[in-house]
Amino acid sequence: MLLYDAAHWAAFLTTAVLLNLSPGPDMAFILGHTVKGGARAGTAAMVGIWTGAFGHVLLAALGLSAIVAASALAFSVVKWVGVAYLLWIGVQALRSHGGAFLAPDGSAEPPNLWAVYRQGVLIDLLNPKVAIFFLAFLPQFVVEGAGPVWAQILLHGVLVIAVAVVVEPPLVLLGDRITARLRGNQRLAQWLDRTLGALLIGLGLRLAVTER
Repeated sequence: MLLYDAAHWAAFLTTAVLLNLSPGPDMAFILGHTVKGGARAGTAAMVGIWTGAFGHVLLAALGLSAIVAASALAFSVVKWVGVAYLLWIGVQALRSHGGAFLAPDGSAEPPNLWAVYRQGVLIDLLNPKVAIFFLAFLPQFVVEGAGPVWAQILLHGVLVIAVAVVVEPPLVLLGDRITARLRGNQRLAQWLDRTLGALLIGLGLRLAVTER
């Protein structure tokens, strides 16, 4: 049975809230899709990021993230696959000229939620820095005698995502409300596509220069 005192939970939950509120590539990706496609697109991006993060939590609990952290080859393979994917979807957004946002007749076209979700999953899973983060962060809250180490890592990893479930949806709704009146304009649609494309390419270049 996993048992912890109040001080442990206070320290962990405070840290988890601050982590989820801090700006970063995941939040930029979520808000970028929210501005471009509204709350539904932002939610799809957000759930995709959560799914990818859960994959990293499972890898950390199983010890597989340690392989990525320890092996230069494994780290490089995951990193460059991630870079290639980010650059590819970024270029696709740059080339869409608003077509990813508006139908040919100029009317608003519902975003492809499955595609947005899939992007979120892959962007998170293909970032070895996220794997290393969970591998470094979660063991700090392992308490000797509280239960199996893998179970403690899994519990705290799931709770980090649970905190995100509380913190991030209001940000998506706020972003949707702020930008709702701006969507539906052809010129703006092109600008939004290009902005999102530049964001994704920037994330790819940032990942490319990261080291273990």
